[in-house]
Amino acid sequence: MSLFNKFVIETDNDYPHLLITAGVHGDEFESIRCIHTLINQLPGNLLKGKLTLVPCVNTEAFLLGNRTAADELDLARICPGDPNGTITMRVGHELSQLIRTADYYIDLHTGGIRFSVHPLTGYLLHPDQQVLDCSKWLAKSFNLPFIWGTDWRLPGRSMSIACEYGIPAIYAEYLGGAQCSEEGVSNYINGCLNVLGRLGMMNRVQPESRVKTIVEDPRRGSGHMQVCHPAEFDGFFTPTYSLGDTVQEGDVLGTVRTIDGRYTSKLIASQNGTVIVLRTFSMVRKGEATVVIA
Repeated sequence: MSLFNKFVIETDNDYPHLLITAGVHGDEFESIRCIHTLINQLPGNLLKGKLTLVPCVNTEAFLLGNRTAADELDLARICPGDPNGTITMRVGHELSQLIRTADYYIDLHTGGIRFSVHPLTGYLLHPDQQVLDCSKWLAKSFNLPFIWGTDWRLPGRSMSIACEYGIPAIYAEYLGGAQCSEEGVSNYINGCLNVLGRLGMMNRVQPESRVKTIVEDPRRGSGHMQVCHPAEFDGFFTPTYSLGDTVQEGDVLGTVRTIDGRYTSKLIASQNGTVIVLRTFSMVRKGEATVVIA
């Protein structure tokens, strides 16, 4: 029995197969709403190909209201999973098997309960130029303002599986902060429809490009958001910048103050760039990320 629900729309021609997933993390709501809308809108509207929609990969995590399921494993770190492991390992295995069947892949995310993310699409800097170019084309087609290309060698992600099998793939991020943004849902729906149109799977008049910035960072480990500008100790995080702000290396991004108020630590920008992720949950534990710059 499947560990998550799949909604499949087929035509007489099963190429290309586009897979779109949401809810890899259980607290990322815009993505789930987007898939629900596509399930309502798209049947009968495909010209060719096969579309697989997964409204929530990590069902147990969603029902717990958490990023992760009860085993506390991050589904975006354990792929290809294990069919005989804990719930997250089993889900990771099933997801990885599904990704391998796709010709193109879109994985929808948000910042969840504790972070907010500048609207962006991302792709891996795949060593195969053809896969890289196609992934970049998908990102541009999705049509969010910021595009981020990062290290293809990071293991354990859904994107890692697509990368391993040479499948052009993108992920998207849009706000979060423990809410479901109507703007985010709408932009995700339009992004998915844009890609379907570009692939010739449906009739779609392509909108004017909204892409403003493309950043490619080939450094090893780039794209690993959860390790950026970690807190020195447990405490209260106060940012000094907002999403989308431009910062310079050495700028003070914010502070972490111990709950008794005795000690304060400054978070110093490690590079120039744009603030693309900001912690919105004020309590932070030692070693947890606070700000991501790209």
